[in-house]
Amino acid sequence: FAEFMREMRKFPATDAFDKYFKLGRCLNQRDTIAVRKMVSGLTKLLYPDGKFSEAEIEEILKYSIEGRRRVKEQLKKIGGMEFYDVQFSYIRLSSMEEVFVPVLEQGGGKLIPEGIGKPGHVYTVANGTNGMMGLFKFETTMTEGSGKFDVTGMQSAKETKESVKTAQNYFRANAKQISASISVDSRDYLMHIQDCQGVGLDSNVSLAAMTAYCSCALDRPVLPQMCILGSMSIGGTINKVEELASALQVAFDAGAKRIIIPMSSAADIATVPADLFAKFQISFYSSPEDAIVKALGIE
Repeated sequence: FAEFMREMRKFPATDAFDKYFKLGRCLNQRDTIAVRKMVSGLTKLLYPDGKFSEAEIEEILKYSIEGRRRVKEQLKKIGGMEFYDVQFSYIRLSSMEEVFVPVLEQGGGKLIPEGIGKPGHVYTVANGTNGMMGLFKFETTMTEGSGKFDVTGMQSAKETKESVKTAQNYFRANAKQISASISVDSRDYLMHIQDCQGVGLDSNVSLAAMTAYCSCALDRPVLPQMCILGSMSIGGTINKVEELASALQVAFDAGAKRIIIPMSSAADIATVPADLFAKFQISFYSSPEDAIVKALGIE
């Protein structure tokens, strides 16, 4: 077996997929070399006779691109703009369809579904307890009641609890400025926060919570595939997004197509790769009320 493996080194298979696919433009020279070497090795191990179908070589190509992207995701933590182009893809030559290759821990399963969601359902990207950014979903419902707020899913996240409390107080004090039809004192609001990627939530998510309450109270869903970035204080001051490029990357991988960003983060757009920024319909907001109007698509 060892002799066979040694002999197989003489027969490279780096071009095994060229008949059916070509690599996307976000893979630089180093990425391309790494992917082709992995494709070559796996092809010779699995199909030493060189006979394989389009579907079989596509599976190997996906695995190889995913492996290379995981390397780039780690390099992003070290720093350097050259590591932020991770929109890895390949193109089917038969149809010229471009297929993007995600990684599951970054939300590659399209956690934000297509189409219009339910009122009170809101997505945001925030820092987790493990140092990674992740996607979080807010599910909110209301019942007849006396103005109580119940929240589940936060566990022992102190900062998250405080930020949700901020959202509740701001909602109670300013709901009528958003819409006269919002009733706070005659309804009970139930919210569940879901950690979609298991990164452990402990961040300021006040604006997303505020948007979820308003969406539920107005019985109006946010725009399709919307993700809300940024946070707010009890006085309505908007906080900029930390690590904007990373937040947008997580949102894109999760399936977001629309993003609202605070005006205070506009200066950080230069840190975002152009290819990534172009994937979204981006709106800027300057106040919590402005953010809610744009998230809900209110004219």
